[in-house]
Amino acid sequence: QVQLVESGGGSVQPGGSLRLSCAASGIIFRIYIMGWYRQAPGKQRELVASITGGGTTNYIDSVKGRFTISRDNAKSTVALEMNSLKPEDTGVYYCHVLGIGNSWGQGTQVTVSS
Repeated sequence: QVQLVESGGGSVQPGGSLRLSCAASGIIFRIYIMGWYRQAPGKQRELVASITGGGTTNYIDSVKGRFTISRDNAKSTVALEMNSLKPEDTGVYYCHVLGIGNSWGQGTQVTVSS
């Protein structure tokens, strides 16, 4: 059974930075693409960034150049470094194992506000 535990959210002012972490267990971590999703109030959950087992990354346009996704296959962790945060980055952030439908953590709240 997949277990994902996110951490690292918080409240920051616009322009600030946060680093999210996700620890995975119950899977052969290195073979799966991992993703960070976010859900803003009143909006659908969206994929923000993904990373393959080999380290190939993809980002939505709105976070390119500001967010960096990384992973440590030895530790079964995936991180999301978020810089130059904007109010529109506010939401609950989740990590997810792409290809395993019911693989969501509890989420971590990110609030960007002055």
